[in-house]
Amino acid sequence: MASPSLSEFDLIRRYFRPAGPSGDPVADARVVLGVGDDAALLRPDPGHELVVSTDTVVEGRHFFADHPPASLGHKALAASLSDLAAMGAEPLGVLLSLAVPQAEDAWLRPFSEGFLQLARETRAPLVGGDTVRGPCSAGVTVLGQVPAGCALRRDGARSGDRLVVTGELGGAAAGLAAETRRREQGAGPPDASAAVVRRLFWPQPRLAAGLALRGHAHAAIDLSDGLLADLGHICAASGCGARVDWPAVPLDPALAGADAALARECALGGGDDYELLLALPPEVELAPLAEAAGVALHVIGEFTTGDAIRVVDATGAPLDAGRSGHDHFAD
Repeated sequence: MASPSLSEFDLIRRYFRPAGPSGDPVADARVVLGVGDDAALLRPDPGHELVVSTDTVVEGRHFFADHPPASLGHKALAASLSDLAAMGAEPLGVLLSLAVPQAEDAWLRPFSEGFLQLARETRAPLVGGDTVRGPCSAGVTVLGQVPAGCALRRDGARSGDRLVVTGELGGAAAGLAAETRRREQGAGPPDASAAVVRRLFWPQPRLAAGLALRGHAHAAIDLSDGLLADLGHICAASGCGARVDWPAVPLDPALAGADAALARECALGGGDDYELLLALPPEVELAPLAEAAGVALHVIGEFTTGDAIRVVDATGAPLDAGRSGHDHFAD
């Protein structure tokens, strides 16, 4: 355990300040000045626009008090990087604002290792932030770049576009349900390596998919609040409706054997999957895009005229989707 007198600046130097260049020539060339000054200096590539997003995770709202810290560091960064993926952007750098009740090595070391490991894997160097004493929370701001005029947005979907998702859905919600049941039975701290909670504890931002789909998709969003909720954002921004074909929705293996109502609730209303939801024109071939993206692409419906979002079965009959997604102030 770190000394109780560990200062804010000692904490930053010990856990979050790299000893020197990362060894990644691309990332290092874009970071003129990183952690340790009043602000960072970044050098975007010529002809690019800056993409900025921020997310905050709060103990008791987004994660359990005994959430494994390495997983939490990873997940806090993954959630923000997923926003860059949805814009078709590549990372330039990240900022971390961390609040902890006390400077404990047993918590800070694995948290920083989980955070920095994903930062290295995604070429998203930590370039600054803030640390304070307080209830545990982590705010992550990501800075990215995209060629001017090429960002994926929410407002470009058109009637007749195919409704496409990456990967599989419902795994994080299924993991949360399993973890909640386990806790109700009086079990101890969670095992973040268990297959049933993999998507909950170790989400993967689809950065490669965002880059591959740039220039092909008319619109995109990441699935953080649930398929129907996030689809609603695209439809509202684009002025269209959508039809979701339930039999075509790819289910995470964690839902194998689940009853139909639970599967629909997790896949359509569960959050934290961090897959991408896209509007792709009918003429775009999926196979080469999926290969470039490194993840399966599934057609699950179509964007339509009007403003209604319908979920239908194999015969076209409407289905009850259960809850439509997550809302911090409505739940």
